[in-house]
Amino acid sequence: MADPHFVAVDWGTTSFRLWVMDEDANILATTSGPYGMSRLKPNEYDHALEDSLRKLNVARDIPVIISGMAGAAQGWCEAPYLSAPTQLDDLGAGAVKVAGASRDVRILPGVKQSSPANVMRGEETQIAGLLREQPDFDGIACLPGTHTKWVRINNRAINAFETCMTGEQFAFFSATSVLSHSMADGGWDENAFETAVRLAINDPLSVPRRLFAIRAEMLVAQQSSAQARATLSGLLIGQELMSVPHYWQGQHVTLIGAAALCDPYFKALGLAGGAASIVDVTAMTLAGIAAVHQQGLHANA
Repeated sequence: MADPHFVAVDWGTTSFRLWVMDEDANILATTSGPYGMSRLKPNEYDHALEDSLRKLNVARDIPVIISGMAGAAQGWCEAPYLSAPTQLDDLGAGAVKVAGASRDVRILPGVKQSSPANVMRGEETQIAGLLREQPDFDGIACLPGTHTKWVRINNRAINAFETCMTGEQFAFFSATSVLSHSMADGGWDENAFETAVRLAINDPLSVPRRLFAIRAEMLVAQQSSAQARATLSGLLIGQELMSVPHYWQGQHVTLIGAAALCDPYFKALGLAGGAASIVDVTAMTLAGIAAVHQQGLHANA
C-alpha cells in the first residue's frame, strides 16, 4: 500500500467502517463490517480493529482516529462529551487515547447540551467535515437518521441542536407495530409520501390518529404496501418539520447523510416551503477526521 499516514474509523452502534488514508486524506483502502458497539465487549474492540488492519497490511506504527459510538460509556473507551457551544476546530483536543491498544488509537468526543438536555456522538465529526469543506459555513445542518439531528452552526461552532427520533419511530411502526402487516411487501409510492407530508404540515396534531388509518386503508380500501410505507414516512417527517420550524423556516438547510435518508427530507422541506441541499455523509466524516489529523492530534499525549 502506498504510504498510509493515518486510519479513519466510523464506529457506530451496529456497523464499523474503516478507511486507510494518505497524507493528503485520499483513500488508499477501505473495509467495513457489522460489528458495531452493540455486538462487542470493551475488550473485543482492539482485536476487531487489528484484524481489519492486518487484512489490509497496515503497519502498527500507523495511527487511528475513531469517531462514533466506540467512545460511548458502553463502548471501547469513553471519550467524554464536549459542552455546546463547541468550537469544532478544537474537536481533537477532546480526543481520548486508548490505553492498552495495539497502536496509537484516539477516540473523538461527542457533544452535549445542558438545556434542553441533548447529546450527539458522531454527528459532530461530520459537521467538522462540513466546516473543513466550507470554512465560512454559518447556518443549519440536518443529519437524518435513527435519531435525526437539527444543528445550528455559527462562528465554526455547534451552538444548539435538537434530536428527533423519527427514524426509530419509522422502524418501530413499519417492522414491529400493527402497521407492519400493511408494509410487508415493501416498496415506495411518491404520491402517497407527498400527500402525507402535506397532511402533517397542515395539521400536525392529526398525525397520531392518521397512523392507524394506514392499517385501516389496507383492510378497507386495498392500499398497497408501497403506499403504506410512504404514507408512514411522510406523516412522521412532516410532523417532525412542524416540531422544529425555527431550524428551517427562512433558512437554507444542509442535509448530511446517505441519499436514501436525505432525499425524503429534501422533498419534505420543499413541500413545506423550505430550501435544502445534500452533502454526502461519508465525505463529511472523512473530512472531519482528516481535519483533526491535520491539526496535529497525534502530537498530543
